[in-house]
Amino acid sequence: MNAKAPLSVDVDYLRRFLEGDRASVREKGREFAGHSALRLKPEWSLERKRQATLEGVVALANAGFTTLSMPKHLGGPEDYASYVAGFEELVLAEPSIQIKAGVQYGLFSGAIHHLGNKEQHERWLKDALEGKLLGSFAMTEIGHGSDVANVDTTATYDPAKQEFVIHTPHRQAVKEYIGNAAAHAQAAVVFARLITSGIDYGVHAFFVPVRSEEGRPLPGVTIEDDGYKGGLAGVDNGRFGFDQVRIPRENLLDRYGHVAEDGEYSSPIHSPGKRFFTMLGTLVMGRVSLDGASTVASKLALDIALRYAVHRKQFEGGVPGESVHLMDYGEHQRRLMPLVAKAWANSVAHENLLDTFDEVFSSEAPPEATRQLLESQAAGFKAVSTWDALDTIQECREACGGAGFMWDNRLVGLRHDLDVYVTFEGDNTVLLQLVGKRLLQDYSRELKDIDFGGAARYLSHQAAEHSLYRSGIASMGRTISDLFTPALASKRIRSGQLQEALLSSRVDSMLSDLAQKLRPAAKMDRQAAADLFNTHQHQLIQTAEAYIHLLKWKALTARLRAIDTTEHPDEAKMLRRIRDLYGLTLIHEHIGWHVMYGRLSMARARMVEPTIGRLCRKLAQNAQDLADMFGFTSEHRRTQISEGQEAARQNEATAHARQARSRTDYPIDERIIRAKKKKS
Repeated sequence: MNAKAPLSVDVDYLRRFLEGDRASVREKGREFAGHSALRLKPEWSLERKRQATLEGVVALANAGFTTLSMPKHLGGPEDYASYVAGFEELVLAEPSIQIKAGVQYGLFSGAIHHLGNKEQHERWLKDALEGKLLGSFAMTEIGHGSDVANVDTTATYDPAKQEFVIHTPHRQAVKEYIGNAAAHAQAAVVFARLITSGIDYGVHAFFVPVRSEEGRPLPGVTIEDDGYKGGLAGVDNGRFGFDQVRIPRENLLDRYGHVAEDGEYSSPIHSPGKRFFTMLGTLVMGRVSLDGASTVASKLALDIALRYAVHRKQFEGGVPGESVHLMDYGEHQRRLMPLVAKAWANSVAHENLLDTFDEVFSSEAPPEATRQLLESQAAGFKAVSTWDALDTIQECREACGGAGFMWDNRLVGLRHDLDVYVTFEGDNTVLLQLVGKRLLQDYSRELKDIDFGGAARYLSHQAAEHSLYRSGIASMGRTISDLFTPALASKRIRSGQLQEALLSSRVDSMLSDLAQKLRPAAKMDRQAAADLFNTHQHQLIQTAEAYIHLLKWKALTARLRAIDTTEHPDEAKMLRRIRDLYGLTLIHEHIGWHVMYGRLSMARARMVEPTIGRLCRKLAQNAQDLADMFGFTSEHRRTQISEGQEAARQNEATAHARQARSRTDYPIDERIIRAKKKKS
């Protein structure tokens, strides 16, 4: 361990500082999540787990959490960001409750709220937010998955009866993986192609009753149970099919598309494409909450693993008879500390995302640029954070050895439940592709059709190399790090300016290079242009991921700059270590790129890895503080290995060994006898 004393930090202050303005509502969410009544027991049947999960979802409404998102004309504060922040903490109780509540209050209720009119709010929204009207969000189809624009379910208007006819034309159009569908939904917001007067106006949302008061499927509605899944046993996923199901004209959620009695269609948004993506804005809340919930889950796994490592001893060290704590091993520090830094980067960036989310959802007509920013960041943050959660939980499981594999210690079950987060609300790879396309659009406003022939027309107006640093700069002896200082010291490697320059330069160069490679598409036919885009799809996704990491680093840096170093010097120092470890870990993951493209000299690149090691050692000195910073209690962890049992066993073993060695009949180690014989 480092010879210096650990930092003396106020963990509660630092946690609240990092969580920002919504720290209090998160505390309330954690308090609610600690209730024992919300826990599912592994020995329960599938039906009992589903019923208990439903009871937890209703309890959330009874506790007043869902009123935070209630619109003002129904008496609510319409505080979307605070609602989402508190709701994300439900993953501490059970991920099943968090997901089922997300379907009920985020997707189903959210669709009625943001796609419906005030009369529809009066009819359905209040009951939905109070857990009295249970519903589903029926968007995904078996055959189309994430390709929502091409769903095959139809809603054909019949002017004679002033009704829409909802129909599933074939098996591929069945709504699949629908939360709340198998057991509890009384109604569903169904996404279908609106057809009136012989014209297909694209995908719109409809309120469709699916069950009677007795719980039986309504005429024409087919409901199937998805049964057991890889996780989230409490969520009743299922399938909906519709055979000529009729609903009143007034059941069209018509904020962005209205059908008059005679069948005439009208919309405040003239462009079909823009109208479609505006209606899909309801998905943003789901992606935002998954980003936050996966980060909470990462923190929970780290909390368990850190506490175990602080107390668990394994193998004898330099002192005979004394075993070494796991946290004192350098490799154990290296496997956990970068994950702590990553969790806080994701957490702080998420708070920024909530700010943008609140700005967009609290406005009747948010600026288009802000709305697009929210969509891009929600997609990218969700993708990166959910992948990070799976990696973090798995590493924590392994760091706890066999104990981590025991179901009672939460980590195995947590990973099972979080597994589907990477494909919920859009497959992560698809979402990063969306981010990459938006980056290219921002790179040149002339871009019209990134998928095909127009993918790179704008490049005729761009320089061959957008980046300041050309590939041959290393041979000129001018790397990025040399611009700041010639001194090869770890403090210089930790320079915030250097980290930002490296991370920004990589995004900038990758984007410019991608645009160049897509340039020939401007003169190709549609198929050839599509093939070219497909060839560089991987680079598009890598560019998007690098951009999201840069945003997260910037968010953490902004919080670092905001801390009062005079009032809180040790807290500032710890936060600086967290920020630097996150930034240098990102740089180290792509160190070959930085050297190959002349951003770092070989000598400077060799400084990165040992600097990461030193940061890990320093942070490990405060491992207990880092665990306490997450703000969780034993009711949240609910494990044997993180609540002091390991320390008690270690103390018992130490006392036994000390007492045994004091006895005259204590057996002599064979090695001592052999050593004496060898000397004689």
